[in-house]
Order: sequence, then structure tokens, then C-alpha cells
Amino acid sequence: MATDAPPPSKEQHRLPSPEEFNEVQQSAEFGELRRSFRSFAFPLTIGFVAWYLLYVLLSNYAGDFMGTKLFGNINVAFVLGIAQFVTTFLIAWWYSRHAAAQLDPKAEAIKSRMEGGA
Repeated sequence: MATDAPPPSKEQHRLPSPEEFNEVQQSAEFGELRRSFRSFAFPLTIGFVAWYLLYVLLSNYAGDFMGTKLFGNINVAFVLGIAQFVTTFLIAWWYSRHAAAQLDPKAEAIKSRMEGGA
């Protein structure tokens, strides 16, 4: 059975002290990492929840609109329901790219410094 994951590292990592964790938590670098995460995740979360609630509200209170046939047996409710799945996967993909480009390098630098004591 082949996997893409590398084998576990045999290196021993130093465990940071609670004081070191507190120091890193107060650092500007960690604050920037949190800001970068929050500035991406919070607006997308709010937007997606609003989009989801709009779908639910339209389903409950705008039945005639949601039942409007677009072509064949495909109506507005079906198209918007499928769009919910599409936006979920697009957001996950977009976040994955954002994390790989912006968050992971910063987090890895902090982790390496803490484990290596540099």
C-alpha cells in the first residue's frame, strides 16, 4: 500500500516551555499569523452562512420563486441547492490555497523556532 506521506521523523524535538508559548503568543509574528487567518476565514464564514440562510429563507417563504422551472424539471431551488455544494467546495479549495501560501509558511517558521530553540 503506497502513500504520499513521508515516514515519521526520527528527530527528537525539544518541547517548548509554557513561558516560551506565552512569549510566542504575544509576538508580532504570531499576531500577524492570526490576523492573516481571521481576515480570510471570518468574512468567508459570514458570507457563506448568509448565503445558506438566504437559501433556507427562500425555501420557506418564497416557494413560488423557488419552484420556478428553469428548464425541464430543473427549478430555482435545485440550482441554488447545487450551488450550495459548489460554493462549499470552492471555499475549501480557496482556503487550502490561502493556507499553503500564507499561513503554513508562517506557522512552520514559528514551530521550527520553538522546537529548535532558535
